Amino acid sequence: MFGKQEATWLIVGLGNPGREYEKTRHNCGFRALDIVAGTLGCKVDKLKFQGLYGQADYNGNRLLLLKPQTYMNLSGLSVLQLSAYFRIPPQRIIVLFDDISLKPGRLRVRADGSAGGHNGVKSIIGELGSQEFPRVKIGVGAKPHPEQPLADWVLSTFSASEEAAVTSALNRAAEAALCIIDHGVPEAANRYNGSQP
Repeated sequence: MFGKQEATWLIVGLGNPGREYEKTRHNCGFRALDIVAGTLGCKVDKLKFQGLYGQADYNGNRLLLLKPQTYMNLSGLSVLQLSAYFRIPPQRIIVLFDDISLKPGRLRVRADGSAGGHNGVKSIIGELGSQEFPRVKIGVGAKPHPEQPLADWVLSTFSASEEAAVTSALNRAAEAALCIIDHGVPEAANRYNGSQP
């Protein structure tokens, strides 16, 4: 569709490959990216760069959409390979992912920042050598019991009421990613931070 010099933005959805993980809290990034792809009429089905990716045109921009297939904790390997090949700087890499510090249905858009305990984001920061990439955090709720292992919580599925809130949030997260491209992070944050159905 376009040459490797022309890509301008990369949108990454974080998650784990495999049907058993599809509806877990940790896979909200994959689900939000699927909505972006649907909006753009783009298929994320090319297997390369240790991930599944697709390409689209959007409002005069060239977009790449990526779902790393490395499992969450090594997500940065895929992000680095694709972004290096297409020469995309961190500031034009938008990452969509789950956040346990936000209630289900809430969003937070940030221009940069630490990993906040999220291993997928930690991997991306480590591989890129930069925290300066925009991100859209999708609330999945805090674990209900302090003694519960975090891995068990993020790999659990949502209750019916949570799923309804999260489904709405995923649609708004997809909108927020495109809003960052159209209007910048501050405007996207103003529109979507804390938003809920």
